[in-house]
Amino acid sequence: MPKAGDGMRTESATSAGGVVYRVTERGMEVVIVGRSSEGIWGLPKGTPEPGEDLLAAATREVREETGLEVTPEEKIGSIRYWFVRDRVRYHKTVHHYLFAPVGGSLEAHDAEYDRAEWFGVEEVCRRLSYENEVGMVRKAAEVVARRAAAAREGKA
Repeated sequence: MPKAGDGMRTESATSAGGVVYRVTERGMEVVIVGRSSEGIWGLPKGTPEPGEDLLAAATREVREETGLEVTPEEKIGSIRYWFVRDRVRYHKTVHHYLFAPVGGSLEAHDAEYDRAEWFGVEEVCRRLSYENEVGMVRKAAEVVARRAAAAREGKA
């Protein structure tokens, strides 16, 4: 990371996206998106359009990048990190929401990524390129497990 006084300007950047999950007989699965040529995997996310709130941006980006129609359930957290591009230092915040699929198809994802696939939570955590996104998936899994336990207790 370049140091202060290095002549670079600093800007803030904001994105929104999330963790799309389903529960199958094999357990919880999550959709991740990837670029084969770069060998990267990530959670769907992107920049809000002018006037668009974070949840609307997250919902739109998830829909575009996965091809799935989704319904938001709750905010699961935010990650912050720094990066440099074109001699500009960015401090980025990415807001993540938990989403359930309600339609659509992974084959309908946009061209930003060439892959959108379901994997079990542990496989997702192995594949994700960025450790901070692994943390978001683990938080999502905790939320889903807590809800399932509460539902079981309510039925007892």
